Amino acid sequence: MPRYILRLSCPDRRGIVAAVGSFLLDHHCNIVESAQFGDQSQRFFMRVCFDSEQAHQAEALQAAFTPIGEKFSMQWNCYDLASKQRVVLMVSRFGHCLNDLLYRYRIGALPIEIPAIVSNHRDFYRLAAAHDIPFHYLPVSPENKQRQEQQLLEIVGEARADLVVLARYMQILSPALCQALEGRAINIHHSFLPSFQGARPHQQAYDRGVKLIGATAHYVTQDLDEGPIIEQDVARVDHAMSVEDCAAVGRDVECAVLARAVKWHVEHRILLNGHRTVVFR
Repeated sequence: MPRYILRLSCPDRRGIVAAVGSFLLDHHCNIVESAQFGDQSQRFFMRVCFDSEQAHQAEALQAAFTPIGEKFSMQWNCYDLASKQRVVLMVSRFGHCLNDLLYRYRIGALPIEIPAIVSNHRDFYRLAAAHDIPFHYLPVSPENKQRQEQQLLEIVGEARADLVVLARYMQILSPALCQALEGRAINIHHSFLPSFQGARPHQQAYDRGVKLIGATAHYVTQDLDEGPIIEQDVARVDHAMSVEDCAAVGRDVECAVLARAVKWHVEHRILLNGHRTVVFR
């Protein structure tokens, strides 16, 4: 049977769950997964996965649900899971996250389509070709940065991309580009918190004698590495490990954290709540 996701947020009040449940019953749908949360600011969040006994189109369900959305002042969307999210991947010269995402994509662990890979270096064009994915080389300099960002937006538009993933893309995006990609661009940051910014983060961490190496996946905003956090994780390190050992641990954590963030996004499990996120894992 066709499977859909209904995702919503609205001011918290009585009757929301009952209204959603009655709507799905009336339209011959069966709930297979449901999660909800009300926060301290009296805002309510809900994600419902359901099967339909009839061949509804997502557009038809959206039209039918609109009066309920208006009644409860909802921000909501209905998604057809048969339609895979289209994800553009961006990378520079560190390829571990790109390799990991491509592998998960190839074995079906990530339910996505990848219409393009974009890089400011040529290092991974053969990897893209091996997966039959178009590779776009956009070298960036201070003189051409604005032009190249405009070309990137054209690639994203032509690819009909739902999401852009910065899989260790080591260029700072302009405020205009961040605004254009708001809510649909994910970055991976190389620490649990942005304590070691700039060049050679693992050397900085090693010099400070850290005991935890971590990574943070977050949405891209104009505030560098400070967008709403989707996922974080850490791994322990100790005094006997070299800088290279710490970097290897960091790469593994980055891959896992970014993959989870991308998976949760394309499965419509994330709702923005101001500068925070609600993640129905």
